[in-house]
Amino acid sequence: MEDKWNAFIDPAVTLWPKRNGLLDGYTFAVKDVFAVKGHRNAAGNPDWYDFHPAAGENAPVIEWLLNEGARLTGMTHTDELMYSLNGENFHYGTPVNPVLKDRIPGGSSSGSAVAVAAGCTDFAIGTDTGGSVRIPSAYCGIFGFRPSHGVIKMKGVIPLAPSFDTIGWMSKDPGILYKVGQVLFKPDQDIRPQFESIFFAEDAWELAGEETRKLLESKWHHLLKNRVQHVVRTAIADQTLKSWSHAFRLLQGREVWKTHGAWIEHARPQFGPDIAERFKWASTITEDSHWEKANQLRLNIRDKLRGLLGSSGLLVLPTTPGPAPATGRSMEEIEKTREHTMQLSCIAGLAGLPQLTIPFLTATGEPIGLSVVAGYRQDVKLLAWVEELMLSAD
Repeated sequence: MEDKWNAFIDPAVTLWPKRNGLLDGYTFAVKDVFAVKGHRNAAGNPDWYDFHPAAGENAPVIEWLLNEGARLTGMTHTDELMYSLNGENFHYGTPVNPVLKDRIPGGSSSGSAVAVAAGCTDFAIGTDTGGSVRIPSAYCGIFGFRPSHGVIKMKGVIPLAPSFDTIGWMSKDPGILYKVGQVLFKPDQDIRPQFESIFFAEDAWELAGEETRKLLESKWHHLLKNRVQHVVRTAIADQTLKSWSHAFRLLQGREVWKTHGAWIEHARPQFGPDIAERFKWASTITEDSHWEKANQLRLNIRDKLRGLLGSSGLLVLPTTPGPAPATGRSMEEIEKTREHTMQLSCIAGLAGLPQLTIPFLTATGEPIGLSVVAGYRQDVKLLAWVEELMLSAD
């Protein structure tokens, strides 16, 4: 496979379907953090590659896809140890955003998003801890899904922050997104894709640029029509989304260091400047009163949002504040974008809820994403509802 987009760290990794099934004829790529028998993961860093052996077996999620007729065609690039939302890799280069070549693809599932957006595969698998499927999907103009936390087991996947880590997937086609969900969730009955209430998170919408906000609101109202009974505009944060984002980063940073700190101190890997600074900061976090306060806030957010949405509510918000930023920015600019973006992406992460981003284009052809967040374990229902929503819009 020719890789003119730099989406793949190893485009030759191929696994053929083991059986016929729901995914017959579809191809998929997988982020270079999933175990594939005989393949050695780099996780975005050459030192990680040197210190870790090849996998002895496939991750279960890959087995499930192969058993339903899908064919694996390539291992995709990721940000270093998945600890970024940008997609710019210091060692392996930046996958090229197929829609806007001078813009970042988003990360850390950057290669997976690019592979789908460029038409190299029908769908791709990634991981999403702080937005790593949702953000690149929005920046590259495709559908992307992060599931409820803990519903799909992470066996055979390199972790980042386990209490936030999820396996997510992307496609240009919401129907394929739904089919992958049927395979991975294995619902035991038909799902009735109906929701009764829509909550517009006003404090989240305030974070979007004016053009993004106006376009996404108009698109959503056009799609929505009379599909739900109640539409409510409300602020979801008792304080500010900035305080939610701060809590997320603190909790995530502590888990990241507990997960990888010992290896970093032993191996002394070379990281890109922004990733190095992030790990350095994570190493200083202790489970003190600030951490305890952040953890209590997470519990409060989880209870509040799960109670608000239940089984019949949806939260609607922009996936990102605006289109993808340019490549080659300064560290200061990178961190500023990360801070603003995480105020949106932390919402589902803190509450452990499923989120699906829907792609749209601005008048000048820039991809932006509109997100819908459903209640806990309403994943298949959300996937089916969005597929039906997009079909009705055609």
